[in-house]
Amino acid sequence: MQNQENMQTEAVYSSDLTFNLEIWKRELKFHKSELDMFQQKLEEITTREAIGKSSLELESFQNKIMIERNAIVKLLHRCRAKLGNLHSADHYKNIDGQLQYEKRSLYEDLKHYIKLHYEFKEAIMDFFLKWL
Repeated sequence: MQNQENMQTEAVYSSDLTFNLEIWKRELKFHKSELDMFQQKLEEITTREAIGKSSLELESFQNKIMIERNAIVKLLHRCRAKLGNLHSADHYKNIDGQLQYEKRSLYEDLKHYIKLHYEFKEAIMDFFLKWL
């Protein structure tokens, strides 16, 4: 009886974690598409003659976009790896907390990335207001 309850608990945990990972993957993919739109707008602005002294700011945004894209690729890879680990876990054995520990670490990294992304988004939107 105890073993069956543990299996049910692990199945619920697995289902919840899978849900979280899928949501995080979708959010990262959305941020990636936002970065594509930001890059396109920055390229529009570079064609303007009056850009002058703001070209350093523009270049800084382009560099940040490249850095964010790289971060997204790494986070997506970690999400996929976590899903793979989760799907290959033996639910007949008690999970030793490793998946949960890894989830927290990934969760903290995602939280940090999202915070930085929205700070970047606010800054680039202010820049766009000035130039568009």
